[in-house]
Amino acid sequence: MKTSQEIGALIRRVRKSQGLNQSDLAMIANTAQRFISELERGKPTCQLGKMLDVLAALGIRMELHRSDASGGDGA
Repeated sequence: MKTSQEIGALIRRVRKSQGLNQSDLAMIANTAQRFISELERGKPTCQLGKMLDVLAALGIRMELHRSDASGGDGA
């Protein structure tokens, strides 16, 4: 996933597949329905910590990998 829109679309698909509406997910993730709506629309300035809470509530695991395979330290 490379964009906030792609992450938002994934969250929407998983939420719907679990039979949750945005309000249900907001309550489970301890956030506001408005935040869920903005996150699903791909708002690029959504708070990372809250997004991680939403992902955890849906059972979505996120892994980060370097795209540069040069073997450097990444700094």
